[in-house]
Amino acid sequence: METTDLLKKVRRIEIKTRGLSRNIFAGEYHSAFKGRGMAFSEVREYTYGDDMRDIDWNVTARYNKPYVKVFEEERELTVMLLIDVSESLSFGTSTMIKRSMVAEIAATLAFSAIQNNDKIGVIFFSDKIEKFVPPKKGRKHILYIIREILSFKPENNQTDINLALRYLTNAIKKRCTAFVLSDFIDTSDYKQALKIANRKHDLVSIQVYDKLSTELKPLGLMKINDPETGEDQWIDTSSKKVRNIYRNWWIEQQKNMNLAFKQSSVDSISVSTDDDYVKSLLMLFQQRN
Repeated sequence: METTDLLKKVRRIEIKTRGLSRNIFAGEYHSAFKGRGMAFSEVREYTYGDDMRDIDWNVTARYNKPYVKVFEEERELTVMLLIDVSESLSFGTSTMIKRSMVAEIAATLAFSAIQNNDKIGVIFFSDKIEKFVPPKKGRKHILYIIREILSFKPENNQTDINLALRYLTNAIKKRCTAFVLSDFIDTSDYKQALKIANRKHDLVSIQVYDKLSTELKPLGLMKINDPETGEDQWIDTSSKKVRNIYRNWWIEQQKNMNLAFKQSSVDSISVSTDDDYVKSLLMLFQQRN
């Protein structure tokens, strides 16, 4: 990508996503993730409108009247973006390729984080850890991250989410909020790594997919290419059996992915490349409140 083209893309994404973060997400992001950065301060008597979840039942039992725990903001959060840079993210048939949507979502999260005075870092992964960007604050750091997302050339093409999660668990010592951005097309079993990472950190998964990936259209004989292995294969898409096999594979893949998230207590959303990711992110933030 030419430097001037890259700078134009970075600027376009900055204008769009910084506006979204400031005007739409700032309050939602803060309320969705601030609980992870709160420290117990004291107790006080319950007043109308207090959150029932904050009641201190031990103190309440002792004084025979309800008391609530008071929390104060701890130091800023650390936010980590785990970004899949495998070759399957280069696919897209609608308004944008998966990699471009990942870049916009990552930028939106990054600008939301710095408006909340949080530090943000990135782990780029394929089936190896391609690059680690340590958490920092500031617009300059965010723009560097966006440039890297748009222009990064991975050494490997395949995906290993399990490896990325284990790296997060080992590399980031203090508790952080971590977003995994991927299409989650991965043959490895990452369920155990999800559980371990989510015990130590606050993990959120964001799947980006293309609707053409969900089913085959009856277009006759087609040569398809697996971008991660480079292998070509001819398939007859006019065959209902072939289309059903593919559709069943996609359904099974999604079922296993969602089961892994549920069993690991990981919040997640799935966003198609022709969806409005703004609505999906708002839904994610609101379901955590």
